[in-house]
Amino acid sequence: MKVLIVRTSSLGDLVHMLPAISDMAKHVPDAKIDWVVEAAFADIPSWHPAVNEVITVSQRQWRKAWWKPSVWAARQAIVQRIQMAHYDVVIDMQALLKSIRWVRAAQGIKHGLDWDSAREPLCSLFYDRKHRVAFWQPAVARQRLLASLVWGYEVSGPPDFGLQHFIEQAQKQPVTLPYAVMMPSASRADKLWPSTHWQHVFDLLQQRGLALKLLAGNDSEAAYSQTLIRGREDAMVLPRMGLTSVAEVLSRASIMVGLDSGLTHLSAALGRDTIGIYKASTPVRTPLIGAGLTASLGDRDKPPSVQDVLITLERFLKHA
Repeated sequence: MKVLIVRTSSLGDLVHMLPAISDMAKHVPDAKIDWVVEAAFADIPSWHPAVNEVITVSQRQWRKAWWKPSVWAARQAIVQRIQMAHYDVVIDMQALLKSIRWVRAAQGIKHGLDWDSAREPLCSLFYDRKHRVAFWQPAVARQRLLASLVWGYEVSGPPDFGLQHFIEQAQKQPVTLPYAVMMPSASRADKLWPSTHWQHVFDLLQQRGLALKLLAGNDSEAAYSQTLIRGREDAMVLPRMGLTSVAEVLSRASIMVGLDSGLTHLSAALGRDTIGIYKASTPVRTPLIGAGLTASLGDRDKPPSVQDVLITLERFLKHA
């Protein structure tokens, strides 16, 4: 049974996809699963042991020169690759028009969300089988439910992200100095939490003997994070690294506190105790989910107070 999954981005959304892949591997053991994904995030599907082949696209890069001959040729090469694979089942787990090209290229029965369930309803016109999945529920639950409707099984048990090998490696190589991972920076200013609040969080973590390791997505975010830890010992901004290396760092952390970002969701998926700070988005659809303790604090235009975060952090540290 050859299966094609289409979900190209973004980081957090791809992490939320992993439990659905675990469910399919459990209930459809003869499924040979390939996954179409944005090249920048190709590590994520490659982590899951049930994924056979990762097919990478570069739509973000192609947008800058969509009609350039080399870009057109690259797109056509992927279309031909998908056509030649002769899939039995195609599942669009994204429901955005930007991904329909890859759905249409594939053979096999095409599944996706119906008109009332899809973020971009026009996508439903391209599916052979349309499924109703309520929109206002956690993304992990939506993806698991869509996969179950395709195959006809019941969703059961806690979500399995298929990332056990990271935890196993972390247990074999314990850290010499316990640390907390922070994600205080973001590409959007409306996501940022006040720097004075972060100082209180840093103080509490260091009082408990934890070093600080800060993640940053680009040079400007790294510079901002450097200002936050200026003058602190046992605190550093980590250099840019691949997603697999970031996952290895997260898997060894004692705790993670971050803004609502893909890396914060990855921490939760890895089973780390994780606190997410929501300010420009709602946790209704994207709460932190994982085997460890998780807290999704705040909401759109309603950031959590520093007291709320510190109280939660105290509770998590006692658990640790």
